[in-house]
Amino acid sequence: MQTPTSVLLVMTTLPDIQIAKSLARALVEARIAACVSIGAPIQSIYRWQDAIEESSEIPLQIKTSSANYQQVEAMIRSSHPYDVPEIIAVPINIGLPSYLHWVLDGSAPTSHA
Repeated sequence: MQTPTSVLLVMTTLPDIQIAKSLARALVEARIAACVSIGAPIQSIYRWQDAIEESSEIPLQIKTSSANYQQVEAMIRSSHPYDVPEIIAVPINIGLPSYLHWVLDGSAPTSHA
């Protein structure tokens, strides 16, 4: 059985709102994530292929279980236009227990009787 500390916050950025909304909806509909928060556009400055780049990106915060990490990563990679997308997972060690249980319930596969 998963415990509330089995919750992950997975973060990524996408180049536009349409891709961000599409990915967020797909993750929640597939029950791979309980919730995806789409942030306001940010400006990123980074080094890519030995050049300094600047771009506007849409941040996503994906709330899921650690058991779903591989599926989350695969879905991000399959819909992401970047060669090397940002995918960072942070374990949630403490939080409101009822919320953490909600995340686990919302990102668990449904059983068919």
